[in-house]
Amino acid sequence: MPTASTLLLTALAMLAFAGNSLLCRLALKDTAIDAASFTAVRLASGALMLWLLLRLRRQPLKATGNWRAAAALFVYAAAFSYAYLQLDAGSGALLLFGAVQLCMITSGLLRGERLNSQQTLGFALALGGLLALLLPGASAPSLVGGVLMLLAGLAWGVYTLLGRQAGTPLAGTAGNFIRALPFAALLLAPFFAELRWDLPGLVYALLSGALTSGIGYAIWYSALPGLGALQAASVQLSVPVLAALGGNLLLGETISLRLALVSVAVLGGIGLVFRARFKAVPQKA
Repeated sequence: MPTASTLLLTALAMLAFAGNSLLCRLALKDTAIDAASFTAVRLASGALMLWLLLRLRRQPLKATGNWRAAAALFVYAAAFSYAYLQLDAGSGALLLFGAVQLCMITSGLLRGERLNSQQTLGFALALGGLLALLLPGASAPSLVGGVLMLLAGLAWGVYTLLGRQAGTPLAGTAGNFIRALPFAALLLAPFFAELRWDLPGLVYALLSGALTSGIGYAIWYSALPGLGALQAASVQLSVPVLAALGGNLLLGETISLRLALVSVAVLGGIGLVFRARFKAVPQKA
């Protein structure tokens, strides 16, 4: 059973992850900032915050990471921003975290893991739910936005898998954020004459990078040692729900019946996969 401090840190981390969706959607919907500028400011402020966190440690660490992980991080951040030009916070978070979890499950299958009947049902249910969300209809999100968010989820899944090879997660994430900055500069270059921002947009981007990304990831890494693998994977399924509620309360976005039903299918299906996998692990005496 996780301790009270672990539960508190986990709750704060999930709020930070949901906050990323809300801040990005709020900035791109209600301010003048463009998606490329938001991405660059988010990565730059995240890199600075993570570097400061490393410096403030009792025993300072050097930023590590690698270029492959940095490239995956950049693709995630850029696709995430451009997707939120057209998606609500809730549907975007559902597509993102659904794609991340499906990417992780697929990676396990490619490594030779096998699903039992309950897991297969869950995997099919989750995949079908994501596809159903993108089908044409009055309440369907933008197809382009949806595909971009699925790309963001795939990139974040790849980033997570690459991160397993790293030593200290905080040092690796700081290094990857720093290495992602040249990619962000390349993103800005073609649109330099068209870039636009205002003070509220910059503030939202800074908060997304420094607070809900930089500090949010640091909090999450502090919580992870107190969580089991199943708990760490499953608790992230709360983020789309938090983002949808936040979008409804703060941004005036509606929670459609379609989104509610698809959420049950996707989150329930992924939950079945992890629940079955957890039960298959023999308990130590």
